[in-house]
Amino acid sequence: MPSGSAQAISEAAARHAQQSEDMMREAGPDPLLGASIHSDEDAMHRAVHLGEGVRGTTAPNPWVGAVLVTVDDEIYEGATEPPPGRHAEIVALGAARSAGADPAGATLYTTLEPCSHTGRTAPCIDAIIAAGISRVVVGVTDPDPHVAGSGVDALRAARIEVDVGVAADAVLLSLRPYLHQRQTGRPWVVLKLAATLDGRTAAPDGTSQWITSPEARADAHGLRARCDAVLVGAGTVRADDPSLTVRELPPTDPHRPLLDMREARDDPTDVPFARTAADRLDPRRFVLGMAPAEAKVQPCIEVSGALRSVVPRLADDGVVELLVEGGANIAGELHRDGLIDEYVVYLAPALAGGDDGLPMQAGTGAQSIDDFWRGEIADLGRVGPDLRITMFPAAPDSP
Repeated sequence: MPSGSAQAISEAAARHAQQSEDMMREAGPDPLLGASIHSDEDAMHRAVHLGEGVRGTTAPNPWVGAVLVTVDDEIYEGATEPPPGRHAEIVALGAARSAGADPAGATLYTTLEPCSHTGRTAPCIDAIIAAGISRVVVGVTDPDPHVAGSGVDALRAARIEVDVGVAADAVLLSLRPYLHQRQTGRPWVVLKLAATLDGRTAAPDGTSQWITSPEARADAHGLRARCDAVLVGAGTVRADDPSLTVRELPPTDPHRPLLDMREARDDPTDVPFARTAADRLDPRRFVLGMAPAEAKVQPCIEVSGALRSVVPRLADDGVVELLVEGGANIAGELHRDGLIDEYVVYLAPALAGGDDGLPMQAGTGAQSIDDFWRGEIADLGRVGPDLRITMFPAAPDSP
């Protein structure tokens, strides 16, 4: 199958990976790798997979995937490049032209509505129209006020058939943080916690390395790769001296090819933005308070103030998805202010056996059971010997 830059990234990294291609596919749907497209839904799910492979490296832009199917049923692919690189649709068109294929009359699948304004790049709709694309299939429209349906309108005005909403559930799940950031002006906030079964994140003497297993810690590095920024408190920096970088990932993590590429220091000349994406795998590091000059988290960005004002400022700074890794004071403040959009909790089969260890959240909590916060568990699974629980705030109309 002909391939675009996202596919080429995977192929270049695979030369250095220790795991086989079969292992790379076990944990995530990759339905079209080496196969034919049988439906619009197939193509859109493939586009989602491509976008997930660059998630965390494209901020402030969304991690879009695109699949181009020519009139001869040739398939070309693309994913958003790190700024100031190309958008996914342009990458897919470029892959087709590089292979000598004519995109005229082709169908273009893209997870997000093509942009219609000039920003770091020219409008994608101009390139789509100029290429003679006959049909564009869009997962979801873009709520960004610069787009907000204008891309779809412009394509239709150019007499291009446009279908919106194909595999929308999968696209919404993938792009949820970006859509949230554009609609609320706040980054999507993910709180990661690692604790014993009785809810302690550290012993009374402050030691916490390690409560969970190596498998759980590698999985948590996947969260870092997924998010474009991470926030910790200065107290956590002083106590644990974390580096907050991505150093290990499960073999099937969608970012594993980028990690392998970075570790191997490969420089595929045919994919000019692959190196940039690999180098952006580590999230931007923010510290609430003052970080010691010699701390491993350096270089970092120090912020101060109440979190209800800090978090929106991070969105203004281009943060789309923010991972919070500690400590208990930050976790408690964010929770009480209703600023957490996703909770990821790793529970180890261990007990602190008392109430003098550090809790998951510090501060004043609910005073009555009637005031307990209730969420919705979206996923529960084993990671090595530990449990991983993913929870979202309950919908407003939930009991």
